[in-house]
Amino acid sequence: QAQFVESGGGLVQPGGSLRLSCTVPGNIFTSSSMGWYRQAPGQQREYVARISTFGQTMYADSAEGRFTITRDNAKNMIILQMNDMKPEDTAVYYCNKAPVYSTDTWGQGTQVTVSS
Repeated sequence: QAQFVESGGGLVQPGGSLRLSCTVPGNIFTSSSMGWYRQAPGQQREYVARISTFGQTMYADSAEGRFTITRDNAKNMIILQMNDMKPEDTAVYYCNKAPVYSTDTWGQGTQVTVSS
């Protein structure tokens, strides 16, 4: 089963920035579009951004203009640069294939908290 390892979360003040990283198994990295997702307390997991194997990106409305998703092909990693962060960005962030199916497994995620 795929194993994604997310890192880079933490506590940041509103308006601040964080950079999340996700290590992806090589066979998945080279063959799949990848995405970032997040789950806030008491809410369902939601899509944040995705990137194709060719580097084409798409964003949820909540992330557009503030977040940037990239691929580090040398390290098999997916990066999410988050700027101008807001309290509503507080969530556990996960990476996975895009689209993701019910049979796909999830990593542990990384906690992001935006608070003053």
